[in-house]
Amino acid sequence: MEALFFNVNTGFLEGIVRGYKAGLLTQNQYNNLTQCESIEDLRTQLSATDYGNFLANEPLPISTSTIAEKATQLLVDQFNYLRSNAVEPLSKFFDYITYAYMIDNVILLITGTLHERNTQELLERCHPLGVFETLPALCVATNVEELYRTALIETPLAPYFRDCLSASDLDDLNIEIIRNTLYKAYLEDFYAFCSSLGGPTADVMTRLLAFEADRRSINIAINSFGTELSKERRAKLFPTIGRLFPAGNNALARADDIEQVRQACDGVAEYRAFFDSGSGPGGARGQNGGASESTAHLLGDLDTGGAAELEDRFFAYEVHLNKLAFLQQFQYGVFYAYMKLKEQEIRSMTWIAECIAQDARDRIQDYIPTF
Repeated sequence: MEALFFNVNTGFLEGIVRGYKAGLLTQNQYNNLTQCESIEDLRTQLSATDYGNFLANEPLPISTSTIAEKATQLLVDQFNYLRSNAVEPLSKFFDYITYAYMIDNVILLITGTLHERNTQELLERCHPLGVFETLPALCVATNVEELYRTALIETPLAPYFRDCLSASDLDDLNIEIIRNTLYKAYLEDFYAFCSSLGGPTADVMTRLLAFEADRRSINIAINSFGTELSKERRAKLFPTIGRLFPAGNNALARADDIEQVRQACDGVAEYRAFFDSGSGPGGARGQNGGASESTAHLLGDLDTGGAAELEDRFFAYEVHLNKLAFLQQFQYGVFYAYMKLKEQEIRSMTWIAECIAQDARDRIQDYIPTF
């Protein structure tokens, strides 16, 4: 009966997104890309995939940023098609997906406003999925207080700002704290919404969001080493969801080094593997942004080789979880999972293109496949 009613409103869109997923690059196609001698060869190889002639009108030489931008636009078009055909509660689910991009865009504009950057340039750098009607209004703000009032009233993120932040928080020292505070509120809200839907959607999405929350908690803990951020303030940034909550989060809040972070994650077998030396994939890192932060950045002055390795393991495990989401039918998790898989594919493709452009053949295999 549940499946019957699900298909009435959502069966068509689930079929569409599963078709999109079937178009992800295969291992053979990744192998073909890594054999390319030039970006022109890469474009030719991609034309034989579901990407088609998306670079046909781009003049040579094509930059890797252009490849990432055009590939992202294809994903945005797919998302907008699905969203425009969705009805409640799936349409609300799609709204939640966009909130992560909105947070990144708002933080970008806040940072730019604090540094008096060019408004138009900032808007052009915003992720298309995080653009909303009143976003340009943030750029009109002439000071921090005005910007805060605008964000509080004019944006879909208003509840997160109202409940978590004050105008005095908006400064350079607090910008990453603001980002993490907003993400904490967002993840908890999205988790509660998915739980309220019940059934397979709740099963799949709570698992995916729990990992995202735990990854952020680990990143925050590592990032706070050697900073003025107190352990009490650090603890308040951890989402109150996930497999590490509450005992693991409490241990992360007290951690003073990487070894103690590892011990905090020891209770979750899958997370324990993140810190095992000599294992894990290579490194298609987050060249094109996205909702996830770079662990290399978060680790600051610590060993950046280890940072990149940890980041790669996060990405690889996320790919694994998102592929598992497609094993269950009649649930919304496939839409979220496809977005994440496609974003990783774009990161991997951009990594390969960058290695070709820089003639870094020794690192071209360091990507994370999605199929």
